[in-house]
Amino acid sequence: MGYDGVMGIISFLILGGIAGSVARLLVPGRIGPGLIPAIICGVVGALVGGILSSELLGIGLGGLFDLRTWAIAIAGSALVLVVYGALHNRKKR
Repeated sequence: MGYDGVMGIISFLILGGIAGSVARLLVPGRIGPGLIPAIICGVVGALVGGILSSELLGIGLGGLFDLRTWAIAIAGSALVLVVYGALHNRKKR
């Protein structure tokens, strides 16, 4: 794996972590036990959002500094956080 591949993975992890943190602020209610699950959900959500937007809507991701990329990552992260919250709260009962 070359320099571009490593930087792409690092950029993706940073994007997902920030997107998860922003999504955690946007999704109402308590989601999980803390910030780390939100960051993990953000990374997974960025991946899910990218796949859904490109496959279902035909909207591809732009670069790291493209607003469309951030919107898709945050929306995917919010979706994953809602699912995670529903599953996490269901286990508590």
